[in-house]
Amino acid sequence: MSGIEQGTRPGGILWLASYPKSGNTWLRAFLANYWAGAQKPVPINELPNFALGDGMLVHYEQLSGKPAAELDEEEVRALRPKVHEWFATHSSETVMVKTHNYLGHEGGVPLITPHATFGAVYVVRNPLDVAVSYAHHFQASLDNAVRALTEENTILPGDEKLLPSFVGSWSQHVRSWTEMPGLHCHVMRYEDMLNKPGPTFGKLIDFLGVPREPRRLADAVKFSSFKELKKQEERDSFIEARPDGSTKFFRAGRTGGWHGELSEDQVQQIVEANAQIMRKFGYLDDKGNVTGR
Repeated sequence: MSGIEQGTRPGGILWLASYPKSGNTWLRAFLANYWAGAQKPVPINELPNFALGDGMLVHYEQLSGKPAAELDEEEVRALRPKVHEWFATHSSETVMVKTHNYLGHEGGVPLITPHATFGAVYVVRNPLDVAVSYAHHFQASLDNAVRALTEENTILPGDEKLLPSFVGSWSQHVRSWTEMPGLHCHVMRYEDMLNKPGPTFGKLIDFLGVPREPRRLADAVKFSSFKELKKQEERDSFIEARPDGSTKFFRAGRTGGWHGELSEDQVQQIVEANAQIMRKFGYLDDKGNVTGR
């Protein structure tokens, strides 16, 4: 892609984008609670009511009139821009859509359709912590998680409900979204969401161009806290968790969890493959040492 023009009309897609296991669900939970403005937390299983998912095959079934099992790769590729255009015109207002795809092409077709795009919110997280969370969530070895974050053009397989996600390497993903010319994009660090949620989520509200109401902001931060999300999952389960129940979706919710989990060699592999972007976002200092920020 050479660039994306900022949306100029009401409506269009505001992409909620991140590399997997970087805080996308937390972002959606905050936004859902801020929009709702209620006196109690929005149930986590109602999050799909506040943001669509670009990988959900049900949308492709609806537009094609065919069961997902009968759609081949070429048909899915041809349908992708049509699905995105349907998202964009779904409402007269901007529509939020979650994605883990990087901002690039697949088979010559954009994974993120430019003319349907209004803008994006991108969440970035220390890839060392991402690797550990990725391994737990996908029940993968740490070596395989490290390989996913360091090898370009990584693809996460789909299933009977989800399309594959074209995530690339961690740096490939982050760079594609944060360095795209012309994209109206707000970037958030997971670590700032955790350590200074008020100011961090407040800047998000400012970016969205809606009034920043202090009480509403404080409630949304509280109602979307990791403690609250984990409590709801333990009580009600979570529709986005692994169906086999082998691991919880909301596991630790902290920074620095890679200490004691990743070997020195695994850390070095991630750092060597992603040093430039890690340094840009404060995960490495000028000497190449991993920081605690």
